[in-house]
Amino acid sequence: MRSDRIKKGLERAPHRSLLFATGITRSELDKPMIGVATSFTDLIPGHTGMRDLERFIEKGVHAGGGWPQFFGIPGICDGIAMGHRGMHYSLPSRELIADMVESVAMAHAFDGLVLLTNCDKITPGMLMAAARLNIPTIVVTAGAMHSGNFQGKRVNLISAFEAVGKVRKGEMSSRELAELETCACPGPGSCQGMYTANTMACVTESLGMSLPGCATALAVSGEKRRIAFESGQRIVGLVKEDLTPRKIMTRNAFENAIRIDMALGGSTNTTLHIPAIAHEAGIELSIATFDMISRTTPHICNMLPGGPTYMEDLDIAGGIPGVLSRFKKVIKSSPTVSGKNIIALAKAGRVGNDDVIRPLDKAYHQQGGIAVLSGNLAPNGSVVKQTAVSDGMMQFEGKAIVFDSEEEAMKAILANKIKPGHVLVIRYEGPKGGPGMREMLSPTSAISGMGLGESVVLLTDGRFSGGTRGPCIGHISPEAAEGGPIAIVRNGDRIVLDIPNRKLEIKLSKAEIKKRLAAWKPREPKIKSGWLARYAKVVTSANTGAIVKA
Repeated sequence: MRSDRIKKGLERAPHRSLLFATGITRSELDKPMIGVATSFTDLIPGHTGMRDLERFIEKGVHAGGGWPQFFGIPGICDGIAMGHRGMHYSLPSRELIADMVESVAMAHAFDGLVLLTNCDKITPGMLMAAARLNIPTIVVTAGAMHSGNFQGKRVNLISAFEAVGKVRKGEMSSRELAELETCACPGPGSCQGMYTANTMACVTESLGMSLPGCATALAVSGEKRRIAFESGQRIVGLVKEDLTPRKIMTRNAFENAIRIDMALGGSTNTTLHIPAIAHEAGIELSIATFDMISRTTPHICNMLPGGPTYMEDLDIAGGIPGVLSRFKKVIKSSPTVSGKNIIALAKAGRVGNDDVIRPLDKAYHQQGGIAVLSGNLAPNGSVVKQTAVSDGMMQFEGKAIVFDSEEEAMKAILANKIKPGHVLVIRYEGPKGGPGMREMLSPTSAISGMGLGESVVLLTDGRFSGGTRGPCIGHISPEAAEGGPIAIVRNGDRIVLDIPNRKLEIKLSKAEIKKRLAAWKPREPKIKSGWLARYAKVVTSANTGAIVKA
């Protein structure tokens, strides 16, 4: 066993002495040592219920014949960090999480790992560590929260974000807003739609790194407790079988996960996270892979924010096994932590509601959730959640109104300076320029709440929340801080969006673009000290997953 290097031999007597100090018995010392990385925190609704799941994982590890050892991993709530300096830290925290799991696991010579996680950057960071370490690992995502209820209607986190614009427009009173605030998020769990947290949970199960049903089992449910217990048991089996993450996270597995992501209409942030996880597994995935798979994957689940379906609906309808069953003829062979091949899980999946998980011939859209756009404004690509864009906005031409930060743009939106026909450009918010590639949920929600979602386009070299809907194009590469064409856009320039033909263009001649780029000069970094200053120097472009290369 891997842990023998801290347990066996005469020279390890001091090591054993320290282990005995933790309370382990001599007989238990011979069992597999299972590290349990838990991101429990009081700061994030998606994580507040994890203490309960820790107990069930612990019981499962003991029942399976292992010895669990818990250690903590930090988390950032994107919703709370949104719209201020805190959001700079969200995406970079993914790298810290991967490094922390690696550090503790290697220093303590675990035989296997259980990764208890939830939410936007924590789950991908954990998966990056699993791929990097390549020791037997199983992931437990802590589950989504129930829907809220406001004046007899189901509501969710995005309802609260969009209410800001409604209050500004006079369509909602301050009293109603105060009422909505207390019921939009009624308790523990990740936010209720197919936003980034739940998209990554679904990706994790589709990759084969969590047990069937884990992605959609709701927080604080008996089902989630059972999955936590079974995951604790199963990790001991994975250790004995030496079934490691790189045997599971193959190219086939990543392509399967992307296909299910496209079928669900998941968050555009997966175009950052899946390539980053694949990179750690030694597999290079370009964003072109997403577009290729999206073109051949019907969108069969109309999830929030683009549709009305909540995670609780998807769970009742059959969860990820049900979605897999629709694609059983095209899913590629790959092992999973359950011990069964993903094809077997797809064949075993059952659908309980044909409207929540539609048959392929009755799909909501014939193409999947994400489209990758390119052109003279985004030579290396950009992404949009096309299934959350109305038919009338799939093609658009408008006048650019340019801002060099999210804060400037938000002030203009709330001051009613954004008008129908505008293309709102928010730049210097990419991985380097942000730094940290902040999400733009506040501006996009305000635009929707103010009734401009069908007449205004948003473009950014930053990124959008999984809760974003409408014509919002992010990840424009190269970013402004690297001298990409988005840096030379001026107020009044005409910009053309053509999602069906995958084009994003500025109506300027090649000579004019070349002239402006030649005159462009780099800007002073927004943040010049601390770890974000270091991050900005080593992070790569959004089209490569915003990874940090050594």
